[in-house]
Amino acid sequence: MIRLAIESALTSYWVTCLVRLLFIHQNLPGQYRHLLPYYGQQPGYEVVGLGEMKWLKQNFRKPVPGVRLIGYDTPPEDKKATPSILHTTESAVRRGQSALGVLLRLKKTGFYPDVVCAHPGWGETLFLKDVYPRSRLIHYCEFYYHPAGQDFNFDPEFPNGAGDILRLRIQNLHHLMALEQADIGIAPTAWQRSRFPGAYQSKINVVHDGVDTENVAPDPKAFIQLARTNLRLTRADEIITFISRNLEPYRGFHTLMRALPDLLKARPKARVIIIGGNGVSYGRRLAKGNYREKFLAEIDGRFDASRVHFVGRVPYSIMLRVLQVSTAHIYLTYPFVLSWSMLEAMAAGCLVVGSRTSPVEEIIQHGKNGLLVDFFSPQELVDAVQCVCDEPTKMQSLREEARRTIVERYDLKTISLPKQLTLMEAALSSELLPASHTPN
Repeated sequence: MIRLAIESALTSYWVTCLVRLLFIHQNLPGQYRHLLPYYGQQPGYEVVGLGEMKWLKQNFRKPVPGVRLIGYDTPPEDKKATPSILHTTESAVRRGQSALGVLLRLKKTGFYPDVVCAHPGWGETLFLKDVYPRSRLIHYCEFYYHPAGQDFNFDPEFPNGAGDILRLRIQNLHHLMALEQADIGIAPTAWQRSRFPGAYQSKINVVHDGVDTENVAPDPKAFIQLARTNLRLTRADEIITFISRNLEPYRGFHTLMRALPDLLKARPKARVIIIGGNGVSYGRRLAKGNYREKFLAEIDGRFDASRVHFVGRVPYSIMLRVLQVSTAHIYLTYPFVLSWSMLEAMAAGCLVVGSRTSPVEEIIQHGKNGLLVDFFSPQELVDAVQCVCDEPTKMQSLREEARRTIVERYDLKTISLPKQLTLMEAALSSELLPASHTPN
């Protein structure tokens, strides 16, 4: 009877004592697109999401069940008053201050998170431990800057100067502060983890965000309709695809464009679908115009433009259908953050022709689950795509192995999400948990 009474009391305690979680990302949900709604639907959890107000309004047209969304104002900038070498640091501090005001108000309402999951890249968590010193902090460790061995000075066509090295060093200041504060770190790939200082790697776990392989899967009946040309394309057509948030050198757009004349000449029935905006996500902007205009001008008159379809940014559902009809999917990148789209392409059954760069080589084995080419070689790219288009039956085994790779290593429900939940439980089971329910 006594034991039953104790168990009943403990059960009652945990039902009434909510577990409180706080997710922070400038562009929420960001890497928490799966984890945030998952915990929002779990009984016994109080979940808050904090992000920049302008992105919250754009990303969340509908409420997320069980999640309270709070925005902070975009911090002002005065770059004229600050040396250029400090622009990134100043921006991070200003953003940290803007988030700080929201965190202080949140604390006054009695909300004290047991665990905070945050991407520290923009500075929102710089002062978080001053508000919530006993909260367990899980940082998303996406990238750490180095002057060698990764994106910096990788591309001789777009070199970095001595001043860029100084700025690169300073860019790591708030990342170092984040590493010092973090209780647990998460990096999506082993290569990304390896770029962080060795002193901190022991607390960084390799856990990818995950791919929903039930939704992202091959579909032999898939088709796409190109509105401007009223053209309907299916798996029976020869379609070469390329996807990037923005069409820029970091993702090999210049190599793709320089390959187009020979590629279209070699494949007279092929069509090329290019998804991506005309801005710049990574790297240097051009003084005038954009990279699409620059490289189109470079090959002007040397290719059949009617077979190259720039569709801009498209809804996720359309992007998925493009992948499902793809004959050969091109993914090129500097040694940098690996795109979600490459893994989604593999899950959708694409034959990926990727760049022989470290983040890609972690996933793709040449001749087993994809093909690899020199990032800077348009001719190697043409030859590899030719091989894919010439031997569809032979390449089917690579497509199947590509999907198997994602299902076995990166599946959302069976691999990635359980690993994320395990880390969350490890943080929640910390000896700091009982004290964290009482505001400091």
